[in-house]
Amino acid sequence: MSRIVYVNGDFVPEEAAKVSIFDRGFLFADGVYEVTPILHGKLIENAGHMARLERSMRELQMPPPCPVEEIAALMKELVARNDVYEGMVYVQVTRGAADRDFAFPEDATPTLVMFTQERKIEDTDSSRLGIRVISTPDWRWARRDIKTVQLLAPSLMKMRAKAAGAHDAWMVQDGFVTEGTSNNAYIVTKDGTIVTRHLSTEILHGITRASVLRLAAEAQMKVEERPFTIAEAQEAAEAFMTAASAFVTPVVEIDGVTLGDGKPGPVARRLREIYIATALEHAD
Repeated sequence: MSRIVYVNGDFVPEEAAKVSIFDRGFLFADGVYEVTPILHGKLIENAGHMARLERSMRELQMPPPCPVEEIAALMKELVARNDVYEGMVYVQVTRGAADRDFAFPEDATPTLVMFTQERKIEDTDSSRLGIRVISTPDWRWARRDIKTVQLLAPSLMKMRAKAAGAHDAWMVQDGFVTEGTSNNAYIVTKDGTIVTRHLSTEILHGITRASVLRLAAEAQMKVEERPFTIAEAQEAAEAFMTAASAFVTPVVEIDGVTLGDGKPGPVARRLREIYIATALEHAD
């Protein structure tokens, strides 16, 4: 049976979904989005994703299509209609359709679309074996704290990683790692300290990141929020990344240098375990 998607007030088969060619998301990447994981048919940390969606719209002076509480209810209905047990639900809001002009239209109606994807996220090869990353220059715009749909630079970096036989790229600016193409980056020093870049406009304020750092503190793990270099990462005891679609995923190789014994480290494994357990306990 065809997947059901949501477009501007209607649940329709994906083949029937239509958005105007004059939509500013299509013409200018004038849009924001969120991806919420689904485990056991429930939304994981969706309140945080809705709060960030609301902030992203506010930062871009974009009127919301409806209150985020209504968006959250529509997401639940979409998951139920598609009977998704494990995967993700994607939500995108754009400024809407208007004749092409750099200036914002005064009367455009915001576009709201949603779709689900079924995929394994709880037990994956990446979580069991770890991933390999390469470093690339960070070419993105300066407001990375806003979750916009302008993802061409991360896509190019992901393809560069793929061509190098790696899984992802960690982006570097002024000599320091910012983040991965769609994830926050971490290392664990030899004394067991978790290090990740501090929050600013230079990285996305990850919903999973916030929860993982809180859980690490509750587990009496030491955390430092500061920049780190690729060289420091290559000397680390272990490394990992966090993302809504991957939770906590170990990194076992950086620019061809194997970390530790080349297997997922104990800190990453433990954080993934307690994150999933806690997330399921509070799933919506």
